[in-house]
Amino acid sequence: MSAPTQVLFDEPGPKARRNNIVFSIVSAIVLLALVAFVIWKFADAGQLEAEKWYPFTFSQIQLVLLEGMVATLKVALVASVLAMIVGVVFALLRLSNKTAISLPGTIVLEFFRGVPVLLLIFAMFLIFGNSIGPFWSVVIGLTLYNGMVLAEIIRAGILAVPTGQREAAMAIGLRPGQVMVQVLMPQALRAMMPTIIAQIVVLLKDSALGFIVTYQDLLYQVNLIGREYRNLLPTFLVGAVLFIIINLIVAGIARWLEKRLQRKTTAPSGAAGLSGTTGAMD
Repeated sequence: MSAPTQVLFDEPGPKARRNNIVFSIVSAIVLLALVAFVIWKFADAGQLEAEKWYPFTFSQIQLVLLEGMVATLKVALVASVLAMIVGVVFALLRLSNKTAISLPGTIVLEFFRGVPVLLLIFAMFLIFGNSIGPFWSVVIGLTLYNGMVLAEIIRAGILAVPTGQREAAMAIGLRPGQVMVQVLMPQALRAMMPTIIAQIVVLLKDSALGFIVTYQDLLYQVNLIGREYRNLLPTFLVGAVLFIIINLIVAGIARWLEKRLQRKTTAPSGAAGLSGTTGAMD
């Protein structure tokens, strides 16, 4: 007899399936009613009138929104690269066997990871704003917080690599630094790539906090347009759609990079298997 299969839940019976269908229908009706109520409130407040949306047909407004999107992507790109570098460095510091190295790294990591990113951005602007400006205030604040989060992600990925990988690398004569760079780190980054992508998307959304320090990103431009034309609600809806588009683009690029990394790692093994088969046939 085969071992019984373990499942997370029992197969629903006829009554449970009927209840699930009824619950789904009721939930859909409630959701549609809520959407209809929100649309009705918008219409009652005059937010759905054509004149509220007409400014978005102006080329000047479109250009301003485009500049805001570029500014958002710019700060997110720079902060993402720097956060990855900081994450790798602090992950290695925490993994050090020497307490004199790992303890200070842990203290710094826990401090910046525990401080809200908004406070970090605001503190950078208050302390160094006159010399570095809003852009670098936002970049440094995002880098410090997200870099520490990425450090924990990368550290967890390195620790998740089977110990046999380290032992085999040491057995063939690799030094500890070579083992980390050539064996453990690449495997950890590939395993943690989905989590890293999710954190980069979070970083992108957190970049909207640059509005607080007058960085002229997408949210800043949206607020400016909404106050000038007195159509804050339609403008913020347009801004929300643009943020969703940016997030989808960033997530798509990250998934493409993940697939590319996977193809690079699977190709050598496939080639090795093919050469082995050819040798056996000979």
